[in-house]
Amino acid sequence: MPHTPLFKSGNGQAVRIPAGIAYADTDITSEISRTGDVITIFPACGSLKDAVAALRALPKPPTV
Repeated sequence: MPHTPLFKSGNGQAVRIPAGIAYADTDITSEISRTGDVITIFPACGSLKDAVAALRALPKPPTV
């Protein structure tokens, strides 16, 4: 498991995510949750409109 330092950034705390586990796309919004000492960072869900557009972009299934 990679280790990385936490550091002060303005009034908040920041963390550098090592390249080996970083997201490929850097233009994403993230959600952060905390349970005790565990902080989890994950991509934020888009809108329902975005989800419908993504589903419509999928290839049509073959007919049975």
